[in-house]
Amino acid sequence: MFKHIIEDHLDIRILELRHAEQLFDLVSCNQDYLAEWLPWVKGNNTIDHTKGFIEAALQKFANNDGIDCGVFFNDRIAGCISLHRLDWLNKKTSIGYWLDESLQGKGIMTKACRAMINYSFHDLQLNRIEIRAGVNNLKSRTIPERLGFDLEGTIRKAEWVNNRYIHHVVYGLLKEDWKNE
Repeated sequence: MFKHIIEDHLDIRILELRHAEQLFDLVSCNQDYLAEWLPWVKGNNTIDHTKGFIEAALQKFANNDGIDCGVFFNDRIAGCISLHRLDWLNKKTSIGYWLDESLQGKGIMTKACRAMINYSFHDLQLNRIEIRAGVNNLKSRTIPERLGFDLEGTIRKAEWVNNRYIHHVVYGLLKEDWKNE
């Protein structure tokens, strides 16, 4: 299965059913924090929901239509990073991610995103990557800004999250502009 070592104690791995309990526990511990920006969190209230997500993610990977990975820090799942959908016709994708609140500020997700960008541009030969974030989700927005994405615009009322609409900012990065810092 897919595994990419980023550095000592940090790697990304495709999610497998054996990760379900650990992933469910992590989401449960971070539920209030994550629910502010992610609409699926409140519906993830049993281990079966998590298993269903992983099974669907494995099918998506088998169909060559995306990849959902765990971000592992010190061999424990710390969050997730995904290529949502692979648009092979237009050679583009989008990246989504979340991280355990207690591990933020250590550069973990920036490094995981850098690895996923390299994989997308070099291994998959894609040409464009987008990252979308809530306008007020400043922690999430710093990652594409740090990695050299261009702020391309705002989509108003893009998503219903936590009983309200949130606007999304859209960041884009082209293969020709990627400096792999």
